[in-house]
Amino acid sequence: MKVKGSVHKYMDNVDTDVIIPARYLNSSDPSELAKHCMEDIDTEFVNCVKSGDIMVAHNNFGCGSSREHAPIAIKASGISCVIAATFARIFYRNAINIGLPIMECREASERIEKCDEVEIDFDSGIITNITKGESYQAEPFPEFIKNIINSNGLLNSIK
Repeated sequence: MKVKGSVHKYMDNVDTDVIIPARYLNSSDPSELAKHCMEDIDTEFVNCVKSGDIMVAHNNFGCGSSREHAPIAIKASGISCVIAATFARIFYRNAINIGLPIMECREASERIEKCDEVEIDFDSGIITNITKGESYQAEPFPEFIKNIINSNGLLNSIK
């Protein structure tokens, strides 16, 4: 499985309160959450994001509260994958549980820039920065995680 899209880039310690501000947690509707994704640090995100785009960040992405609303908002906004040097562990698991592909790759998080065109091969773990003509190696997903993502979440994979 491969995805390809334009990059939205963020720095260290993007917490779940920034991904989806607490004032919107009265809704669990993915399309409603997507309307407010990243708005406190990137007011143009919801107007610029296109289906298939890729989010790239540095260290400790998804830190803070352990709410599932954050990866749901990212996925519903159209983001096809999040790449970071490191993820907060609870965010990592919540993302996989709802079927949002995420990959840890320090080199990619450091080298990829905003608006770069990137392609990700989930089977090999190769992240290709088409804009720069560079490739970076992340760990490919094990079969059970591929199954969760391909099933659109953990609950669907169990059915």
